[in-house]
Amino acid sequence: MLNIVSLKNVVKTYVRGKHRVEVLHGVDLEIATGEFLALMGPSGSGKTTLLNLIGGLDRADKGEVVVAGERLDKLSSGKLAKWRARNVGFIFQFYNLLPVLTAERNVEVPLLLTKLSGRERRRNVQAALALVGLSDRAKHKPGELSGGQQQRVAIARALVSDPKILVCDEPTGDLDRETSESILGLLQLLNREHGKTIIMVTHDPRAADHASRQSYVDKGRLNGVMRAAA
Repeated sequence: MLNIVSLKNVVKTYVRGKHRVEVLHGVDLEIATGEFLALMGPSGSGKTTLLNLIGGLDRADKGEVVVAGERLDKLSSGKLAKWRARNVGFIFQFYNLLPVLTAERNVEVPLLLTKLSGRERRRNVQAALALVGLSDRAKHKPGELSGGQQQRVAIARALVSDPKILVCDEPTGDLDRETSESILGLLQLLNREHGKTIIMVTHDPRAADHASRQSYVDKGRLNGVMRAAA
């Protein structure tokens, strides 16, 4: 199976005050197309930085970052933004929905920068909301939805442009256990039945067990222990 993500000797450094802090130290990572990978590690380990590099939200200082056939470290800012829009769906802990918009309008937002007609956008939005089980909540605003429903809207928004990769940063971190299980089950469905490559940062071992593979990040390095989830 071909790799959709390949990182080689990746280094990332941030400037904090007068100090330079190297967050990632020569990381190598390969992720196969259609894989569900959980990145685990303590706070400050570099796992979210790694996720942001894969999703094209940040740039490596050194090394090679190849995702979905593109050398991200070589793309201009404009080309990188277009690449993200085509290839990556983002799911965050706190949903990032616009409170004044309905669920369907929130889901439509990524499509507003495309050349799709209004009818095509509506069709894609309806399909995405149906996939996450929220067709009957399309006209509701975020404040009228539960936390789990809001996260499902966020997942529909991530899916609406049919990206190759979903990057998820603590997607169940703000949810109770029962709702978390529901969201993780949905991610498994998207991975197994719809072929989405999923990369999920989590601190929760029970969440990580839903992935097909786990990797541990500590002090800016992958520890080399990667195991299939039970």
